Amino acid sequence: MGDSVTARHRAIPDDKICLRLILVSGKTHEFLFSPSDTAYYITQHVYENWPEGWKDEAVSSHNILKLIYHGRFLHGNVSLGALSLEPGKRSVMHLVARENLPEPATQGQRNREKTSEQSCCCTIV
Repeated sequence: MGDSVTARHRAIPDDKICLRLILVSGKTHEFLFSPSDTAYYITQHVYENWPEGWKDEAVSSHNILKLIYHGRFLHGNVSLGALSLEPGKRSVMHLVARENLPEPATQGQRNREKTSEQSCCCTIV
C-alpha cells in the first residue's frame, strides 16, 4: 500500500498516486498510495511513517490527522480513486491536526452566495 518516497527522484508507478502532503508550517513530504486507499488509511500510514523532517509537528494519534483536498475536509472512507486522482501522477493535499471535522457548510455557502449576489452589481464611476 502506501510507501514513503522521494518521488521527485524516480518515476511514479502507473498504478500508484504520488501524494504530496503539506503541513500548516509549509513542510511537505511525498508518499505513494493506491487509488483504493482511503483518507483513513492515508492518515494512519503517515502517522506510522512520520517523516524525519516533520518531528516538530508530531501528533499524538492518527485519529486527529485530517486531509484537505480542494478546500474540503475528506471523510475517512473516501478513496483517492473516488476523488478522480490519476494513477501515475502527483496530487497535493493539506494535512492538518484537528480533533473533529467541521459541520457541512451548506448554510454558510448559501449566505456567501447571497452576499456575493448583493455585492456583484456595484457601479464604479
